[in-house]
Amino acid sequence: MKTAIFLFCFAVGMAGCSGSTAKQSQPPANSAASSDSQYVAPNSAGIQTMTVQQSAIPDYLELPAQIQADPTRVVHVYPPAGGRIVEMKVRPWDRVEKGQTLATLESSDLSHAVADYQKARADYQVKQEQLARSQDLLAHNAIAMKDYQQAKADAESAQAELDADREQIRVYGMDPDHASTELRVVAPRSGVILDVGAAPGEYSNALAAAQPLCTIADLSTVWAVGDIYEKDLTAAKAGQPAQVTLNAYPDQHWSGRVGVVSDAVDPNTRTLHVRVVLANSGTRLKPSMFGSIRLLRSSQMGILVPAAAVIREGNDAYVFVSQGNGRYGRQDVKLGRTVDGTVEITTGLKSGDVIVSQGALLLRSASAG
Repeated sequence: MKTAIFLFCFAVGMAGCSGSTAKQSQPPANSAASSDSQYVAPNSAGIQTMTVQQSAIPDYLELPAQIQADPTRVVHVYPPAGGRIVEMKVRPWDRVEKGQTLATLESSDLSHAVADYQKARADYQVKQEQLARSQDLLAHNAIAMKDYQQAKADAESAQAELDADREQIRVYGMDPDHASTELRVVAPRSGVILDVGAAPGEYSNALAAAQPLCTIADLSTVWAVGDIYEKDLTAAKAGQPAQVTLNAYPDQHWSGRVGVVSDAVDPNTRTLHVRVVLANSGTRLKPSMFGSIRLLRSSQMGILVPAAAVIREGNDAYVFVSQGNGRYGRQDVKLGRTVDGTVEITTGLKSGDVIVSQGALLLRSASAG
């Protein structure tokens, strides 16, 4: 009998313990809500929100481009006369001013021109004296009119010869009355030396030389030249605003306008050239730099959010949407284009939604914890 009573009490006690354990293992009534949202205290640092709005989303066309010097501002400098190069006074990428000496030559052409000028000047003086005597004799009826006319014609011929020889020396860049056999080649314009094609000791045959002494370019204005495919040609029109970005300065942009679109298609690449003229203060834009030209093709309405607001996990993406009272829920979204640090949301958000724009990673960390 005592054994039966003991077994009954043991069974009742076990049943009571089992019931207490079951009650303790039940989750709180609001645990489901806690797993769907993260609470953020009002004074939390690093959390910023924004209200989602519809805005125009631009569709840009990116063209590979290269910086080129304006050909109308590039000068190939040849010596005006042949001779042996004594000294080259410039080096590639030197900056020069108009009139600055680029090179000096010993020129036999200049020597001959100086000699011809001196002979012409002496002949001119003789003919002027003869003309003066003829005028005096004619006044006293000592010579015939034809003799005076001949003296006058000889004087005019000597004047023309002198003027021609004087101008020839000026073409060489020298003062006719102080010329020497040393020829100075000066810069015809201010700019940057792109290339030097001669060295001291070489003989330059004036304009018949195989290459110029040097090449000067004015880089205050440059071209950004890009290639556009036939199918995208409608996106490029003369006068259209364009934005240029260079690999050397990825965080900077230069604004300009499309100057011209070429009229011929390259048969090999099936592209046309697009030219954008850019001001180049400080000459930061160097010829042959690579970059891109951005043209606005079209725009459409949509939702853009900061890239920092989007959390990516594999192929999935989501944002945190405000649920009021400091709670933020995870909202899966589909992404579209990326535009200047923002991301297009194609599905998952609507105008008026309040999302976390900065600090989404903090919520993600809290969720993971």
